[in-house]
Amino acid sequence: MGPRPRAPQTGELPRPRLDEQLKMSHPLVRLAKLMNWEEIERSFGAHFTSSRGRPALRPRLVAGLLYLQHANDASDEAVVATWLENPYWQYFCGETYLQTELPIDPSSLSRWRKRIGEEGVEVLLAVTIEAAREAGLIKKASLKRIIVDTTVMPKAIAHPSDSALLEKSRQHLVRLADEHHLQLRQNCNRQAPRMAAQIGRYAHARQFKRMRKALKALRSRVGRVYREVIRKLHELPEPARRKAQELLHRVSRILTQQPRDKRKLYALHAPEAECISKGKARTPYEFGVKVSIATTLKEGLVVGCRSMPGNPYDGHTLDEAIEQVEILAEKRPGIAIVDKGYRGAQVQGVQILRSGQRRGITRTLKAMIKRRSAIEPTIGHMKTDGRLARNPLKGALGDALHAVLCGAGHNIRLMLRQLHVSPVAP
Repeated sequence: MGPRPRAPQTGELPRPRLDEQLKMSHPLVRLAKLMNWEEIERSFGAHFTSSRGRPALRPRLVAGLLYLQHANDASDEAVVATWLENPYWQYFCGETYLQTELPIDPSSLSRWRKRIGEEGVEVLLAVTIEAAREAGLIKKASLKRIIVDTTVMPKAIAHPSDSALLEKSRQHLVRLADEHHLQLRQNCNRQAPRMAAQIGRYAHARQFKRMRKALKALRSRVGRVYREVIRKLHELPEPARRKAQELLHRVSRILTQQPRDKRKLYALHAPEAECISKGKARTPYEFGVKVSIATTLKEGLVVGCRSMPGNPYDGHTLDEAIEQVEILAEKRPGIAIVDKGYRGAQVQGVQILRSGQRRGITRTLKAMIKRRSAIEPTIGHMKTDGRLARNPLKGALGDALHAVLCGAGHNIRLMLRQLHVSPVAP
């Protein structure tokens, strides 16, 4: 059922409105007036076509919570709790009077993200770009020149090691058998945890011969549990059998994969996580998904942010990044400045300027290329001040949603900073 309209305040004693109590020059109050909430309500309302069931939450409330969550690096539970304590957050989310109860259950944010999908969160990012124009943060000409770069958005998984993955697989198989009353001849609940811990000690002491021997023994024990669950799979009901087959498929990959295999499984609960190397000395490998980020050349406003599953070559992601900028900003950029990782990339109708390029470079173009590194601190702020450093959402859809929302949160922080220092119009 569609969102419930706001009911008029009747049958209550007169209460002071929030706009009568708050400081109207506060950046959040000024930002709330710049946002195109009507576009968000129209876009979100299209996902509720049925007239049956419980009315949905107000789109402005959900959109405001998502904005505040990614602008302040807060979890679902933290953003809802802080909303209750902060009247400026309540005003930003469209409340007229001070509220004293939680607006929603934190799990509702997860359900809304799944319902609106990647198209819905891109609307949130597009609204921030439009609000930045209204706030004077960017000009219309700013969208002609953009900087594009890629980074890694790490998944919320532990650092993968063979012993940890094998032990986690065994635990899931034993839990599956206990839930459905499957009698296992051997579950290795005493031996396997000790062996996994001992493997870590051998690796730390650089006793690799002993480590490999213990790892082989642990793999054989996990294989016994795996094969016995397969033999008794017919005893499970049909819904549980399908779920168990998915788990068994992932465990089979962990049991058979070799160190130099491609497309390895790095987390039992997140098979979409990839091993990506970006050439960093401190973190040579990161486990997550590649993300393409596009910002304006001068202001650093995020005008495009998209996950790129499959760890593609950077040059092959440029076309999709520019296409997203054209859709969200409603203007196709004329110049894109990239680093040397985009060597050979070409996009029709867009001039590509690459770091180190010398042929045909004027003084103006050289200054643009020199400013390419301005996107690096933007990515750093999105990871330290925002939520780009760790993605807790599930699946490839969670990667896509989280990346776009991180871009929207960065734009909210930029506009709040701009509104804080800019004078209030009389």
